[in-house]
Amino acid sequence: MFAQAGSFLVDVVFGLFTYAFLLRFYMQLMRAPYRNPLGQATVAVTDWAVKPVRRALPGFRGVDWATLLLAYLAQFLWLLMLGFVVAPMLRGGSAIVVILALAAVELLKASLWILIVAVFVQAVLSWIAPDGPLSGVLNALTFRFLAPLRRLIPPIGGALDLSPLIVLVLANLALMIPVRWLEAAVLGLGAS
Repeated sequence: MFAQAGSFLVDVVFGLFTYAFLLRFYMQLMRAPYRNPLGQATVAVTDWAVKPVRRALPGFRGVDWATLLLAYLAQFLWLLMLGFVVAPMLRGGSAIVVILALAAVELLKASLWILIVAVFVQAVLSWIAPDGPLSGVLNALTFRFLAPLRRLIPPIGGALDLSPLIVLVLANLALMIPVRWLEAAVLGLGAS
């Protein structure tokens, strides 16, 4: 019972920071506007850590390496804490190496979930509030994935855009096949 409560608290705290750092990284990478509720909340949650790390690790060619490093560290600490709270995840000297590799796989998984949520919310808001306060940031986060598909597959009947559905299907397939395979391969390193 206490292990389950501890696991829940670890998931909430470290999940919040991992996803906030990762979202900030992608918003900066995709040049998303920050003058919206999502951008302001992301900055408010992450600024305390990003600003000092940026002094030591500046961005290069439009990539905010400090924020990506913080997302990775938050994910690593998340897995490490789960290993302490729930049960020893891995035994032996290779545990830290496996957790380091698993953190990278989990960041890839989190990136796909950010894409899935952004595409889904953008599709829903395009019907309800196409010019709402989140439209700019959602468009920036999804444009590079939707635009190539929109060139290949025109809207049905001039109005129904299938590109969000295709991106959702492809992202879910990526979670099911290559990401799950990578996760199993990394966990297999710890078993050997």
